[in-house]
Amino acid sequence: MKVEIGAERPDHFKESWPGEYSYFSHYEHGAIVPQVLSLITTLKENGKPNAAFHAGTVFAGDPTGYYAMMPGLSFSHTYTNILRDKEFCINFLSSEYYDACKKTVEENGDETDEISAGGFTPEPCKTIGGFRIKEAILSFECKLTSVQDITGQNRLFLVIGQVQLGIVDERCHMLEHICGAKGFMYNIPAAQNPLKTERMPTAAAFLTPFMVKE
Repeated sequence: MKVEIGAERPDHFKESWPGEYSYFSHYEHGAIVPQVLSLITTLKENGKPNAAFHAGTVFAGDPTGYYAMMPGLSFSHTYTNILRDKEFCINFLSSEYYDACKKTVEENGDETDEISAGGFTPEPCKTIGGFRIKEAILSFECKLTSVQDITGQNRLFLVIGQVQLGIVDERCHMLEHICGAKGFMYNIPAAQNPLKTERMPTAAAFLTPFMVKE
């Protein structure tokens, strides 16, 4: 059976914390789309490394450039840093580093080196300021090109940056280093039962290939 969910939040879609649906659309939980996870690294105003565990970056490009498009950063420390310095680095890590990524969320004081707080090894970026993460399976050094106000209400912004340099693991062409436990992580937002108030817990996942075309 299919359930249709309209633009207005159904009454039985309850908030899991006060004000949740003041920040997020009910589709976030009622119509789940897995989102790739990454650590976005920037520099704080005092020069200390900042790391943000982020979900939802997508990419597009043509021969003139390759671009990262990041929603969900509005008014965060990372958003402020990107607006100020016009640059950032996106780092993709495998599932063994999930808890380490979460630690960067918990230890985010102004004087904290958030890369080191997660137990990661910082490497100086080559095309931008700041640091990338040595343990990442893939990193993109990016320069900001634009910030789009998606709704026109000064609440939801899309940050777009052009990739200046890609840093890839030498095994990145192998399926087992793209999919599975050694590959990319995905966020599964807490899924809402479309018929009841029940909501499942948030989960993290990785890909399983179902077809390999020779």
